[in-house]
Amino acid sequence: MKILLTNHFPFQGSGSGVYVANIARSLEKKGHEVCIITPENTSVFLNLKNIKLHPVFFKYKEVIDGQQEFNFPCFDPHPRSSLLFGNMTDKQIEQYKEAFRKAIEEEISEFKPDIIHAQHIWIISSVALEYDIPVIVTSHGSDIMGYEVWPQFHDIMNKVAKGCRKIISISNNSKDVIGDIFKEQKDKIITIPNGYNENHFYKDDYDKTEVLKEFNIDKIYNKIVCFAGRLVKNKGVDLLLQAAKEYEKSDVLTLIAGDGEERKNLSEMAQKLGLKNIVFLGNQSYDNLRKIYNISDVSVVPSRKEAFGLVAIESIACGTPVIATNQGGMPDFISKDVGILVEKENISELKNAILKILNNEIEFNHETLAEYAKNNYRQDLFIDELIDIYSECKK
Repeated sequence: MKILLTNHFPFQGSGSGVYVANIARSLEKKGHEVCIITPENTSVFLNLKNIKLHPVFFKYKEVIDGQQEFNFPCFDPHPRSSLLFGNMTDKQIEQYKEAFRKAIEEEISEFKPDIIHAQHIWIISSVALEYDIPVIVTSHGSDIMGYEVWPQFHDIMNKVAKGCRKIISISNNSKDVIGDIFKEQKDKIITIPNGYNENHFYKDDYDKTEVLKEFNIDKIYNKIVCFAGRLVKNKGVDLLLQAAKEYEKSDVLTLIAGDGEERKNLSEMAQKLGLKNIVFLGNQSYDNLRKIYNISDVSVVPSRKEAFGLVAIESIACGTPVIATNQGGMPDFISKDVGILVEKENISELKNAILKILNNEIEFNHETLAEYAKNNYRQDLFIDELIDIYSECKK
C-alpha cells in the first residue's frame, strides 16, 4: 500500500511529529511505501530512511527557496514558531492552504497514494479531502483545544469530521471529547494509543556522573527529577518549579529538557524561588533523552492538558516511574505499578508524590516498568490495527 501522511508540524518539537515519524518507520518495516508532507523552517531536518519527505518551507532564521512569507502556525507555541492559528490573517490562511494543496497535488501525481492519513481535525486535513482519495484523520488533542478557543475554525473542523472515513483518537478521554463535539460522527471514532519507538527508548545502564558531565554538570547528585517537553504554559513546568521549592535539597537535581516561549519566564521564576539545582538543558536528541530518563529517579508530567502524554511512556520504557496529572490520556496507562497520578494545578500533591519517590516511601521495579511499556505501548503493537483501517477505508 502507498500511504501519504500529512502533518501541521515538523517531526521534532511536537507530539504529532513524533507520532508521524514512528508510524512511518513501522509502516516501512511492514513493506509499505510512505510519503510525508510536513512543514519545515530549516534546511537541516530529520530524514527517515526509505521514506519520501516533502517539506513545505516557512520563514524562520534562514532564507529557503520557495518558503512562505510567515512561519508555520501552531495551536500553542512551538520551539521554532510562536505564530498561533488564531492570529493568522485570512490571507495567511489562504496561502497556507494553497502551499499544502500544491504539495498534496504533487504527491498525488508522483507518489500516487492509496490513502491519506492526515494529522489533526484541522486545515491541512480539510485540503486533503478535496481529492478522490480516502482520508483518515488522527486527532492529537491540540486540535480539540483549538476548537475550544477559535470558533472561526469550526466549519473547517466539521468538514473534516464529516468527510474523513475514520477518526483515530489517541486515548479514551479524547474519544469521548471528540464524540461530544462531533456527535453525528461518533461511529467513525476509533481509539489507538500512541506508541513509542523502542529503538530510541529502553532501559540501559548509564553512569549517572558521566551522563551529567556530558551536560556540563560536574556536581554529584543522589537523586534526579526530570521533565521533558515543550516549555509552554500548558505543560505546567511552573508547577514543577513551585514543587521543587519544597523538595529540593543539595543532593537533588531537577533537569528540564525542552524549549519554548516560556523558557525565559521559567528561568526567572527558578531564580526568584531561590532554586539552586535546576538545569535547563534545551531541546535534546532521542539518545540524550534516553540517558536523562535512565539516570532519573522520577519523570514528571505536570500538564494542565495532555491528550496522551507520549513522554510518560518513553520514560516508563526506560524504567523510570512517572508522576502525571490525572486527566486526558494519562489514566489510560499510569497505574500505581508504574507511577502516581495527581490532580492538576495541585502543587502540594505534586510535591508530596515526588518526595514519596525520592525518599523511597514508594518503590518501583525498573525492569518491570520497562517491560510494561514494551509489552503494551511500543509502536509496532499498533501498526497492524492501523494497516487494517487503511485497507478497510481504501476499498
